[in-house]
Amino acid sequence: MNRRMITAVALAAVLVPAAAAPSVSAAPTAARYVDTRVRDCAGSGSGCRPGIVVHHWHRRGAQARGVGWVYASREGVRSGTARWLVKKPGSAWKIGGSWKRGNRVGSFVEVSWGRDGHTGPKYPRGTRVCAEYRGLAAKACVTLK
Repeated sequence: MNRRMITAVALAAVLVPAAAAPSVSAAPTAARYVDTRVRDCAGSGSGCRPGIVVHHWHRRGAQARGVGWVYASREGVRSGTARWLVKKPGSAWKIGGSWKRGNRVGSFVEVSWGRDGHTGPKYPRGTRVCAEYRGLAAKACVTLK
């Protein structure tokens, strides 16, 4: 019985450090991804009427782009409702995020969808993402490169 216990303790002493040690070949997760923010303003004159910022990410060498979050803003109004649209190359426009009422911040109305990180839907390279406000003809658009 003593011999079995000593063998089990010796085996555990060898296996635990090997399992707990990090793998040498594992690269840091952040180095595998390219994170990008693209923005655009529509309309003429000063300010963004409306504006859009899109955080997208992809693995190095990949054609797919993940959209983490979309932010739409409009200047010079007290309230507004916005949504975002997406158009893959060669496809029709689709709704990316449903109509959402904006929050007033100073002279801007802001609306956002998604969350930070490598989350959200994936689209092919060259996809157009636009933000539009209800009752406003101008759209702010960006292309995922």
